[in-house]
Amino acid sequence: MSPDHGTGAEHGHRYKPSRLFERPSQRPAGIRPLGAPGQAGVDYEHRVDFDRLRRYRLDRAKAALEASECGAFLLFDFYNIRYTTQTWIGGALGDKMIRYALLMRGQDPILWDFGSAVKHHKLYSDWVPEENYRAGFLGFKGAVDPTGGSDLMVDAVAEIKSLLGANGLADAPVGLDLVEPTFLFEMQRQGLRVADAQQSMLDARVIKNQDEIMLLNQAAAMVDGVYQDIVDALRPGVRENEIVALANARLYEYGSDQVEAVNSISGERCNPHPHNFTDRIIRPGDQAFFDIIHSFNGYRTCYYRTFGVGWATESQRDAYKQAREWMDAALDAIRPGVGSDQVASVLPRAEEFGFDSELAAFGLQFAHGLGLGLHERPIISRLNSLKDPVEIRPGMVFAMETYCPASDGMSAARIEEEVVVTEYGTEILTRFPAQELVIANEY
Repeated sequence: MSPDHGTGAEHGHRYKPSRLFERPSQRPAGIRPLGAPGQAGVDYEHRVDFDRLRRYRLDRAKAALEASECGAFLLFDFYNIRYTTQTWIGGALGDKMIRYALLMRGQDPILWDFGSAVKHHKLYSDWVPEENYRAGFLGFKGAVDPTGGSDLMVDAVAEIKSLLGANGLADAPVGLDLVEPTFLFEMQRQGLRVADAQQSMLDARVIKNQDEIMLLNQAAAMVDGVYQDIVDALRPGVRENEIVALANARLYEYGSDQVEAVNSISGERCNPHPHNFTDRIIRPGDQAFFDIIHSFNGYRTCYYRTFGVGWATESQRDAYKQAREWMDAALDAIRPGVGSDQVASVLPRAEEFGFDSELAAFGLQFAHGLGLGLHERPIISRLNSLKDPVEIRPGMVFAMETYCPASDGMSAARIEEEVVVTEYGTEILTRFPAQELVIANEY
């Protein structure tokens, strides 16, 4: 892995800047470009203001609660908890349904968390009142049998019910985002009415402020650099999993807080798209594509690029050209005020790339919101958007994906661009060249 990120010519591969950066700028005079500044805090530049970010997210969540029928939101979703309490613990514990947050009308959030994490929060995370950090444990998704004499869930629901009563909310519905069935049954047994909070929370999270956008841009910049390393390393004899290892190492060196997944796909595995990686040895003339999904300070990337290894056939180049044309048509359709159905309508129909239905083809020609979660709003595809469109609004950030199988029956091209919607148009965060097929280590 080379630390020197040059033009690529010295390594034998050639590429041109994407058309995304050759277009006349939509940005009005006097508006600064979206920045991806250094990651450290400094006194001489405006960078991420984490206090402003925390206030913004909690205010959005509180406004969503006020606009709902609920008296409180009870949140188990990993990302909703971070959005409201501004806390985080590692992924190994975060998805075990043991941490949960209660946001009541007119109150600060209360967080139940893994015991030692609670002690840490009290020392270092003073934006939540100290008494609102509480130890909690519900059984590791059933590892402690809730029907075998354990009172963990009974006690937890009773505590929540008591808090609701003390705040005059005993008769109001409790909004839930995710829940274990046994916990839901216990809520019902104790007389709590349940509503859906996930829709309200996703609506709250859909519009990003300047700090969220800056973090998304910093996360994308890290992947820009990783793709340079991948192009340098992408030679016959390297295995798909070695590219995954390279990407993981480089991202953590950059400061990533979670590498969620790296898809590494080559040769005959490109068509159909398997969404994984193996130990396959990459060969001369392969087409290979990668998806890098990681987060920086919680904010994610979903960032595909496709390469030829040593050379490319006419069939591979044709597939890439078509995927790029579909991408450019979609990007040209995105602007504030349009409906997501207008964007979806320019995407190819499932039958155009070898599928029988939009459901069977879902995930190959679509856009999905990016933020603390990988798949947020808006979701734009021919499957859902033509019947149920949403308005594209400034502050939305999403990843647009296209895919085109090649006529050789095994190769395929996959491209993804991350898009920020602004008052004046769009900005693209993903900057590694993708207008033409990049040939790694060209012979």
